[in-house]
Amino acid sequence: MITEQLTTENKRVAGKTKLHYQRYGDGPRVVLAFHGYGQSEGHWRSVASVLGPDVSVYSFDLFYHGKSRLMKADAPITKKRLAELLSQFLHEHKITKFSLLAFSMGAKFALTAVENFPDQLEQVWLIAPDGIRAQLWYTLATSPLLIRGLLGRAVLRPQRLLGFINKLSEKRLVDPGLVRFAEWQLDSREKRLRVYRSWAGFKNLAFDLRKLASLLNRKSTPVTFFLGKYDRVIPPAGLKQFIGSLKKANTVLLDAGHAGLIYDVAAYLRRHPETRL
Repeated sequence: MITEQLTTENKRVAGKTKLHYQRYGDGPRVVLAFHGYGQSEGHWRSVASVLGPDVSVYSFDLFYHGKSRLMKADAPITKKRLAELLSQFLHEHKITKFSLLAFSMGAKFALTAVENFPDQLEQVWLIAPDGIRAQLWYTLATSPLLIRGLLGRAVLRPQRLLGFINKLSEKRLVDPGLVRFAEWQLDSREKRLRVYRSWAGFKNLAFDLRKLASLLNRKSTPVTFFLGKYDRVIPPAGLKQFIGSLKKANTVLLDAGHAGLIYDVAAYLRRHPETRL
């Protein structure tokens, strides 16, 4: 596999903002890939390796991850600004048609591309996508102000937030698996800061699901969902209504949880080459 590491900088639009990516493969069919929280562009390497020689995967680092940078790290990015960066990238590389591949939080970037470039889409693959149904952890990070302040303080002292989450678990308001997920995400200051910046920084990447469905249905764009049967972070049940609103949707339900779904998808594609992009 041919890999090419590049960084695209849009100084006219975003000053010092950098949207870093790495290219895997050199085929004519283009895929833009967006990883999940706590990952980097390299997490797509296993999937890119099984997509075939006719595919080029441009794997992006989300902001607050890897080498991507926002000029103002604490200013929430808007969909307009993100669309400008993606448009600049497409223009620079003379890309007129592409597919999308996204996992978890990365789906917010992919869905922004769906809204802004619907006529250029060939296929969309969403792995346990965030951004379709509001999740507890994102809600905690962004609203109301009292809860957002609690998460901000948790960057230095996480005990109070973890105690709050445990109380929710004791009252059966959240799944115990989510408590373990939260504990893992908050077990170091670096992780806590990234949680806060990511969830607060991406709070404006919200979507009108009816509009998304209309855009995807206009040309019957194929959308494949890879979901984990035991996923407590993005439960499959929460996506059924949106999936049902699409004309050309396919769902692959894997015997998996959330964290390692990218690798489960790579293994599935090796076993089922006919389902590749």
